[in-house]
Amino acid sequence: MVDERVSGVLLHVTSLPSYGGVGDFGPAARGFVDFLAAAKQRLWQVLPLSPTGYGSSPYSALSAFAGNPLLISLEVLAEQGWIGWDRIAGLAPHDGPADFGRATREKLPLVDEAAANFLDRANEEQRLKFQKFCNENASWLTDYAMFTVLRRMHQYASWHEWPVEYARRTGLSQLMNEKGRELAVEQAVQYFFSEQWCALREYCRERDVRILGDIAIFVNYDSADVWTHPELFELDENLMPTRVSGVPPDYFSATGQRWGNPLYRWDRLKERGFDWWVARIRRSLALYDIIRLDHFRGFEAFWSIDASETTAVNGQWVKAPGHDLFQRLKETLGDLPFVAEDLGVITKEVDELREFYGMPGMRILQFGFSDRGSHLYLPHRYVPNTVAYTGTHDNNTTLGWWMEDASEQDKINVQAYLQPIEHDGEIVWAMIRAVARSVANFVIFPMQDILHLGSEARMNTPSAGEGNWTWRFNLDALHPDFSKQLAKLMELTDRDGYEAPIEGIEAGQPTDLASKRAELGTSI
Repeated sequence: MVDERVSGVLLHVTSLPSYGGVGDFGPAARGFVDFLAAAKQRLWQVLPLSPTGYGSSPYSALSAFAGNPLLISLEVLAEQGWIGWDRIAGLAPHDGPADFGRATREKLPLVDEAAANFLDRANEEQRLKFQKFCNENASWLTDYAMFTVLRRMHQYASWHEWPVEYARRTGLSQLMNEKGRELAVEQAVQYFFSEQWCALREYCRERDVRILGDIAIFVNYDSADVWTHPELFELDENLMPTRVSGVPPDYFSATGQRWGNPLYRWDRLKERGFDWWVARIRRSLALYDIIRLDHFRGFEAFWSIDASETTAVNGQWVKAPGHDLFQRLKETLGDLPFVAEDLGVITKEVDELREFYGMPGMRILQFGFSDRGSHLYLPHRYVPNTVAYTGTHDNNTTLGWWMEDASEQDKINVQAYLQPIEHDGEIVWAMIRAVARSVANFVIFPMQDILHLGSEARMNTPSAGEGNWTWRFNLDALHPDFSKQLAKLMELTDRDGYEAPIEGIEAGQPTDLASKRAELGTSI
């Protein structure tokens, strides 16, 4: 499908107008998929579905393998009989910003209650299915369940602050004996996540919609991954990070960005055949149809910062074994549907790595109007093996960019390149049309752009410490005119999945194109 000419929408699950404070896999998700189908959108791009830590950022995960319990629909659980409707009455309404704090306080205990009911009431067929899930995911599920129970036992302190027998994993046998019920509940919660997400994916498939998922290159220090596999990360004898991730100073930040994730011990990963990464990608393939690799640049070389540094200024580039990793993934898992997030300052070596494995890169139209050096983001510079966006979750909405962020020179260049913009609202569809008409195989529109929303609907401002990830829309906003307008544009730009038959050949009939051209006297 990576080679097809298709279009899609970027909307994280938490932005759905679901019951319980944040978006989930329930009725609102299916309503959104119906909208995608009506608008002839064949991709739904989501952000990472992992359980989140500080700040509720999907890129700040407690596990690279587990699913976020907040995305589980209580309405679906009630329909299945695992919890009573009376128990979920009075939760946060469908509208308004996502309220992660309230959902954590009020919704998560009900998810746990439903999981406990499942363990007590499941019939033999359901028990066997649950056991199969546990067996197939044993490489991460048991450790994640223990990590979650221990976090709760220690008031959600980081794992390195736990008693030494737990921080160094020497007292886990006793934990499993004493907390067996709680561990089973956490496993059942992950089973609920898997079942509901798989059902939603099937609903998408039936409507010819595929999921474009996202995985962050690094993992949090306070995560089940680092706690379980400290030998795979650059930690000292006290299990503290020695060097951490980030990016160097650039046009946007004089001190760079110090992300703080522990860096991988790539030498050890390579010795082990990249087993952890193979398992991670295998898990991602169970969740997504296509996988976006965030910060692809870091697979060729990464910015390494001493953990004692407070900024990213004094770091250094260190080579990563990207070729070895992707070759191993290809040998183990076959050809993989990767998309490379290759934004920012990209070197020739990064381009060569991406192109060697046939991965499409990304282009953001908003970035294309500042000066001649930015023109690679304009449609005339695209190649087919590209995913083109009007903007992403890290950018302002198109209307917000035009009204607040675009310089006067940007606006002059937009007027020259696209069309005269007489009214501010015209910028959104002008940008959507521009990427839709391009040669890029994939084009993605943030939901906020489809709804013509401004800065108030921005999903994330990377430099802001709070107020991110909370935007949600109302299903009433999905006016039929939006889907009709999008569907017509997809037809005209050949992104609707329709393949016009050659004259004299009925649609659907296999065709030997070379023979047909010869028959018609057309040179090949």
